Amino acid sequence: MKSFKLTGIRQMEVFDVPEPTAKDDQVVVELAAIGVCGSDVHYYVNGNIGSQVVEYPFAVGHECAGTVVKTGGSVSSLKEGDRVAVDPAMPCWKCDQCKAGRHHTCRNLKFLGCPGQAEGCLSEYIAMPETSCVKLPEGMSFTRGALSEPLAIGVYAVRLSIPMQDAKVAILGVGPIGLSVLLAAKAGGAETVFATDKLDYRLKAAKQAGADAAGNPDKQNIVKQAAVVEPGGFDVVFECCGQQDALDQAIEILKPGGKLMVVGIPQEDRVSFCPDKTRRKEICIQNVRRQVDCVDATLEMMADGRLNADFMATHRFGFDAAQEAFDLVSNYQDGVIKAMIDF
Repeated sequence: MKSFKLTGIRQMEVFDVPEPTAKDDQVVVELAAIGVCGSDVHYYVNGNIGSQVVEYPFAVGHECAGTVVKTGGSVSSLKEGDRVAVDPAMPCWKCDQCKAGRHHTCRNLKFLGCPGQAEGCLSEYIAMPETSCVKLPEGMSFTRGALSEPLAIGVYAVRLSIPMQDAKVAILGVGPIGLSVLLAAKAGGAETVFATDKLDYRLKAAKQAGADAAGNPDKQNIVKQAAVVEPGGFDVVFECCGQQDALDQAIEILKPGGKLMVVGIPQEDRVSFCPDKTRRKEICIQNVRRQVDCVDATLEMMADGRLNADFMATHRFGFDAAQEAFDLVSNYQDGVIKAMIDF
């Protein structure tokens, strides 16, 4: 089969590799749609995310959907021909974290497209544990199946935060993850959503997706603008861009007793918070690690219309043009929100 692999900084090549086989508890999925994620682009542009360093050649990619074509001997919930969304996390199900229901922080976790853990999905076929594949609702497209991965992160971040009904919410950074948080917050009944981003086309998408107000920190004073939108401060702020200035803005615009959800992944090794302000306001800071047990719920919400993320798939590429997709996303070109690779 063909597999696209990183071979250096901003370099990719097609390799001919053996098709995977299905171990006892695995299925082989013929891929139909792959989404290019910001973390994939981090590896493409920088060669690492923190301590996760690419050893070339290496295939990235973890947002995908396709059709089961082979099943292992112990597989019982899936059969050949089933259309599935792939949860890229592969926990051990045996450690203390898994037994506590925290399999997203499994001690032995393997994750698609994560260096040192598992090759990614930028291939024609992948083998995955049965437990990492979720049947698509009847009639759902493969594109929506692939989009369920980032959307599930948004659903999880919202669940982990505060009750959304009538909540006053700010989202700093509305790329695909920030937009996923926005959709989940609105679906949960948030009263006000204030969105920020340095790209105006993303702000336009956020407002079309339900944001009540939006601002560009390169053009406006976000703290002053937020004070107009919610004079008393926001109940919860989702930081979704991994930027120090956004973390600083979050502390400023939260109400006393508010909650900061750190969803974005900073490129720096360290970030900081002003202890005087966080302490005096008694701000709760909650990190978000991917998602846990939210894929099924996300697919259900997509199927019944509570989550409509079709607008996020702005660009499409054939498999042979995968590097063009990565260049487009890494350079923020042509109003791209999510580039999809279709087979």
